[in-house]
Amino acid sequence: MKNLKLGIVLLAMAVTTCIANAGGVGYIDYAKVIDNYDYAKQVTKEVDAKGLEMQQFLVDKEKEYKSLDTPLKKQTFEEKVAQEFKAKEAAYVSLKTKREQEVFTKIKDAAKAVMVEQKLDAVMDVRGVFVGGVDITDSVIAKLKGARK
Repeated sequence: MKNLKLGIVLLAMAVTTCIANAGGVGYIDYAKVIDNYDYAKQVTKEVDAKGLEMQQFLVDKEKEYKSLDTPLKKQTFEEKVAQEFKAKEAAYVSLKTKREQEVFTKIKDAAKAVMVEQKLDAVMDVRGVFVGGVDITDSVIAKLKGARK
């Protein structure tokens, strides 16, 4: 009986200690962070500019295509343009993926830093939180703005 009481007391102490050391869960509104992060805006402009370049490429090639007079020239031209466009598209997708990953990594690093500062156990996206948690969005934005210096 004494061992059972001792076991219950130790279990209660362990649970209390875990609760006392728990920092909670933080969450960020990723869209708000993106909207308020200058580097993310810069990356978006860069990627959008490359997309516009691809559109302009197609417009220019369409004009060239219309000036061709024989079906053979048109077919050869189509094949050549298709290869060029495929290469441009691959470069665009690669750039977009790389730059978006850079933005994500910078935001993730800032969120980790805020998590440590506020002694939180985890940070989630706001869409994954139904009730509770601590909104650290503004702290992450401030950390990102301070990181550009």
